[in-house]
Amino acid sequence: MSETTHDGGVAVDAAPSPDEGLTAARLAARHGLTVSGARPSLTDYVRQLWGRRHFILAFSQAKLTAQYSQAKLGQLWQVATPLLNAAVYYFIFGVILRASRGMTPETYIPFLVTGVFVFTFTQSSVMAGVRAISGNLGLVRALHFPRASLPVSFALQQLQQLLFSMIVLFVVAIGFGSYPGLSWLLIVPVLALQFLFNTGLALIVARMGAKTPDLAQLMPFLLRTWMYASGVMFSISGMLAGRPEWFIRLMQVNPAAVYMDLMRFALIDGYGASHLPPHVWAVALFWAVVVFAGGFVYFWKAEERYGRG
Repeated sequence: MSETTHDGGVAVDAAPSPDEGLTAARLAARHGLTVSGARPSLTDYVRQLWGRRHFILAFSQAKLTAQYSQAKLGQLWQVATPLLNAAVYYFIFGVILRASRGMTPETYIPFLVTGVFVFTFTQSSVMAGVRAISGNLGLVRALHFPRASLPVSFALQQLQQLLFSMIVLFVVAIGFGSYPGLSWLLIVPVLALQFLFNTGLALIVARMGAKTPDLAQLMPFLLRTWMYASGVMFSISGMLAGRPEWFIRLMQVNPAAVYMDLMRFALIDGYGASHLPPHVWAVALFWAVVVFAGGFVYFWKAEERYGRG
């Protein structure tokens, strides 16, 4: 900065000395001032996120209510959409391509419906997560809150939608001879593990989508490929019979296939443990913990960059 002297000359202020900058930093620290938008520590971030738990729940419920507010059937589309998908897949894969090989219709139909509902849970969580930041820039720029609240809230929204749809899934299972038993209690840990996995994925794609919004256009193709490789419409062990054992096991430990198979094992009487890969619960726990923890840290590391630029 400069100013004019009494004799008409120009005097240039000296740049602040390092000592002055150090003094300012000490004063800021003494009075609790921090850099605007700075990323908090991981522990503080978790604490802030927990403090926003009521907002996360309320936001997810509001988004769920508004999702089909313009449709005449309203919330019924939460159930009708996966059921219609299952009907199409049954006609194509069950009737035309005979992908039900080795399974009776009483087993294959609940097998297919379960796969569609469970995979849709993951698919919808990813699609909502990839737009969590880029699609809510107004909210991100206007208010100060931990940005992870958004992808977590969207994953919670999809969980609530699945829980609503589970009523229909139970009706389908009972209608084809799979009655409630002790195995149905396994639904709770399966959903808990899948929710953790889905939330981790939502956090990962939320950061990627915040930097590259075009990822939202590519994601449906990636998810469709994942669906066809996960055994939604067919049994992996039955379809790949005769292939090398290591290849079958590799396909079975795909996380989407793991959670679908565990849900089928819990719900369907004709779907026994022989269809599951070895150590399936350990694999399910591994995917849930690793993807959730890794996704959370990955998202947190870019916290100060969301909504800028």
